[in-house]
Amino acid sequence: MPEFVHLHLHTQYSLLDGAIRFDRLFKAASEYGMPACAITDHGNMFGAVQFYLEANRKNIKPIIGCEAYIAPRSRFDQKKVKGEDVAYHVVLLAMNNTGYQNLLKLISLAHLEGFYYHPRIDREILTLYNEGLICLTACIKGEIPNSILKGSEESLRKNIDFYLGLFGDRLFFELQDNGLEEQKIVNERLVELSSSHNVPIVATNDCHYLRREEAKAHELLLCIQTGKTVNDRDRLSFSSDQFYFKSPEEIALAFSRYPEALSNTMRVAEMCNVEIDTNTYHFPEFHPPEGMGLNEYFEKLSREGFMKRMPEIRSRYDAFDAGLMKRYEDRFEYEMGVIKDTGFSGYFLIVADFINYAKTHGIPVGPGRGSAAGSLIAYCMGITDIEPIKYDLIFERFLNPERISMPDIDVDFCRKGRDRVIQYVTDKYGKDNVAQITTFGTMQSKAAVRDVGRALGMPYAEVDKIAKLITSGDRGIERAINEEPQVRELYETDERVRELLDNASVVEGLARHASTHAAGIVIANRHLSEYLPLYKGKRDEIVTQYDMKMIEKIGLIKIDFLGLETLTLMDTVVKLLKDEGIDIDLASLPLDDRKTYELLSSGNTSGVFQLESRGMRDLLTRLKPSQFDDIMPLIALYRPGPLKSGMVDEFIKRRNDPSQVTYETPKLKEILHDTYGVIIYQEQIMKIASVLAGFSRGDADALRKAMSKKIPEQLERYKQQFVDGSVANNVPKDVAEKIYDVIQRFGEYGFNKSHSTAYGYIAYQTAYLKAHYPVHYFAAMLTTEVGDTDKLVKYIGECRESGIEILPPDINMSQSDFAIVDGKIRYGLAGIRNVGEAAIDSIIQARQEAGGFKSFIHFCSVIDGRKVNKKVIESLACSGCFDSLGLKRSQILYLAQEMLDKLIKRDTKTNLKQGSIFGENDVEEIMVSFDIPAMDELSHEEILSGEKEALGFYFSKHPLKPFEDLIAELTPYDSQNLKEAGNLEDVDIAGVVSTLREITTRRGDKMAYVNLEDTKGVMEVIFFPDLYVKQYSMIQSGKPLMVTGSLEKTDESQAKIKARAVSLLESLTGELLKTVKITINCEVIRKDELRVLKDILISTRGRSAVLLEFRLNGEKQSVPVRNIKIDPKKRDVILKHFKKGIDVEVIDEILP
Repeated sequence: MPEFVHLHLHTQYSLLDGAIRFDRLFKAASEYGMPACAITDHGNMFGAVQFYLEANRKNIKPIIGCEAYIAPRSRFDQKKVKGEDVAYHVVLLAMNNTGYQNLLKLISLAHLEGFYYHPRIDREILTLYNEGLICLTACIKGEIPNSILKGSEESLRKNIDFYLGLFGDRLFFELQDNGLEEQKIVNERLVELSSSHNVPIVATNDCHYLRREEAKAHELLLCIQTGKTVNDRDRLSFSSDQFYFKSPEEIALAFSRYPEALSNTMRVAEMCNVEIDTNTYHFPEFHPPEGMGLNEYFEKLSREGFMKRMPEIRSRYDAFDAGLMKRYEDRFEYEMGVIKDTGFSGYFLIVADFINYAKTHGIPVGPGRGSAAGSLIAYCMGITDIEPIKYDLIFERFLNPERISMPDIDVDFCRKGRDRVIQYVTDKYGKDNVAQITTFGTMQSKAAVRDVGRALGMPYAEVDKIAKLITSGDRGIERAINEEPQVRELYETDERVRELLDNASVVEGLARHASTHAAGIVIANRHLSEYLPLYKGKRDEIVTQYDMKMIEKIGLIKIDFLGLETLTLMDTVVKLLKDEGIDIDLASLPLDDRKTYELLSSGNTSGVFQLESRGMRDLLTRLKPSQFDDIMPLIALYRPGPLKSGMVDEFIKRRNDPSQVTYETPKLKEILHDTYGVIIYQEQIMKIASVLAGFSRGDADALRKAMSKKIPEQLERYKQQFVDGSVANNVPKDVAEKIYDVIQRFGEYGFNKSHSTAYGYIAYQTAYLKAHYPVHYFAAMLTTEVGDTDKLVKYIGECRESGIEILPPDINMSQSDFAIVDGKIRYGLAGIRNVGEAAIDSIIQARQEAGGFKSFIHFCSVIDGRKVNKKVIESLACSGCFDSLGLKRSQILYLAQEMLDKLIKRDTKTNLKQGSIFGENDVEEIMVSFDIPAMDELSHEEILSGEKEALGFYFSKHPLKPFEDLIAELTPYDSQNLKEAGNLEDVDIAGVVSTLREITTRRGDKMAYVNLEDTKGVMEVIFFPDLYVKQYSMIQSGKPLMVTGSLEKTDESQAKIKARAVSLLESLTGELLKTVKITINCEVIRKDELRVLKDILISTRGRSAVLLEFRLNGEKQSVPVRNIKIDPKKRDVILKHFKKGIDVEVIDEILP
């Protein structure tokens, strides 16, 4: 087999331009006997470290490179010049670590300084950072190949002189065989130039996909990237199917005249020897007080913290004796030793420092998150606020001394204060040493089918139908073909579907785009570009090109700075209480508060952290928690795995009936007592392994990882160790095997107890605040959710149901936030649309200075017209803000326009600058200039419409209010409970059309996407062409509607209804007042015919109740049918099926 190595290859990280995955790539390389392989993605190094690590695992030498974009002039130039491309291509390969470092710098600068259509380097920085790099001249888009094709000898000479002068014997002319005529021209000339300039040639294939048959899938990827279909003539296309991972034989055949082009690939591979360090941690430099080392300072702060925490620890026990004290001291010394021995003292100091900054600057911090809550040292240093020994949390779940890896401390901050903490860290360690972290969106199974279908130009409805039959997860499309009969039949009988699914299978799981991780921050001890490449995110933030896992692999500190809205909420409640002279310490709440557990047990947990979904509320009412240890399991259990496995039902059954609790051996009782014998937490698995089978702490943690990741060979090995250890501990072998099987079964669903405890604590805190201070809690909740109309509607509705009055917005009384007035909640100005922060601040300041607004004209005379413009005035008026000033809304809306018109005319005459709507003249002039007209108030419908526009919902009275009783009779559904339900075939929902988006289908038919609003929120409804055209006037009428259709859930919170029927709500009143009475002669009608009758009734679905009257031997008995309502106009359908024995009549009665 010829010796050859691919040196120009695009992986999936050439986003939507490469379809090569590492696992399949290295398998193919091994089969071809290739000792090495390069990665040269377009303009980025997203996949470099992962490529390096996986290649080494497969015993293939990794060559780290990039096909960079190079600007024709300066990288800072951002203009197109006729006859020039905005960027050319050049392939750069790292020979050694110096080359790798320079490649990191070049690609970082390309993104941070040279981005114009593409991230571009230029000759200036290539000259500075070329050491240790090999240069290939790239494809026909390279500078030298481009000059050849243009026939410009002068340009060609200058380009060769530049690259040869810069790289010398590190420059290679790149030949490709890809079926393009232009490439053949370039190849022939490069061979000539190779001889005349003594530059070696090298064969590549610019691989973009693995197999030749995947060329179509790659074309579809390009269509997805550019938003085109394969039918578009102007789409980006490769016009060849040769850009695949060719075998050495294929390359040898293509370049049979130039065997040195193959041997030179081996020469390049031998020249490239990069070693990426994955064994060293690069902690930021933390400077302890002068004269103290890191360990010494770490120990000092930890011991001080231990003494400070002791009174709090003691208070949590009824009796705190010397034995318990020793347990704490021993745990402290043990953790101290492990942290110092593993070299993580500095890490703890860094985390403690920025958390201390937050706490001392009024930025709320969460009590802990993840496994860090299992550390006593973290608790003592103030990193967490969860006491681990009290809740039996395990340190090794956080930091395993036998298998050392970087600790992972993620921190929740108040969302408003999070950026201030990040800025503190950036200022402390240097802006060049801190960045956010990238994450990659991948093409999931359903999305891959939809995207490929769109690129193929297939009808959306057809593709959507197929996509819905596919389950998410690994290789979902392949599993659907094999396991889903409908998909398999379509795949085998329809060529178009086969093409769709075959191509979707190729792109399924590929990286689709890079984005900024919501929380991840990396902190280094030097400029980050010395460790990894950087790029700019959408908001111009600096972002790493390596993702979180790869950052950890190269030894950099990664910390999640999460913004948790709940912390903002609780902080707002505390401040509202403080304003009324009530001081409350959230860290010292009693954990046995009866009122809190009553609230939890009632399921009234809307707005309570982690406990507000419908499923969780149902779980709470079944469990009826009465202690904090009941809340922690809820956080762990309410997940798909435990719910499907029966763990939840088993836990509740045992908790409510202690006689159901059993243990395989008494040794398990101490470990599983708190969870009634059910294994819920990963820490329990670790303790069982340690206590029963004598596992070391490190092995117990390794078993926990093996179970959560389902690694078969490890599980089998650990089983033998577990059984042998248990038998040695006097546990019968059959019992030990049974216990192992149980923990293996539940192990994959096991949850982190430390995280459950920390988040359970936040859940308790929010429940406590809601139970004791509901008005303050809802005021804070409304302020927190002010930008989410759906949630505002939901919580205002709950306030009203709870008897908490919501006062309307008022220009003299409202603050920016929702405020409390005499036990009521005053609507905040921030909740009014089109009224920004600057306008609100200006209004409140003017109000304070003027001692309140005495009239609308007074208001206009003192506010800053540059900030409070006409649109602001209109929104304030429509929301009812000016109602208390004695004018009608109609008058204020008229005056706003009238004043604007007159002031513009005045300013034009006096040649004044029009920077203000109401001008800057004195009060007298404005008051004299304008008369208040006598006008009728807006109609009720206009007032409601104005409120809807200004607030996003109907405040004073919802249009559905008069129909409340009717709606309750007609349907149990509303927008809120439908969002919490699963897929349903048959639902009715009442509402008013709030927005309507009409589209035209490919066939030219009109359909509509409608937001249907009810008193609980908004539901998306789709009206397909037939129904939309038929009921167009009704849908557009603005009147309350009743929609019937099927409910589809797209994810946890998104739902939509596909409408099948629609009626005016007011038209259903008469139908509801009628009853269809069906008289049955039992001497004629047989029992089996009643089943037929039932099916007919179901098929004639409507709004009227059904009453069956059975007659036999002169006696009669009436039976109301409670679960079926029918259309009274379809009585003939029933009579048609029964010639005799049945009579049907419609009566004007309502069943009791």
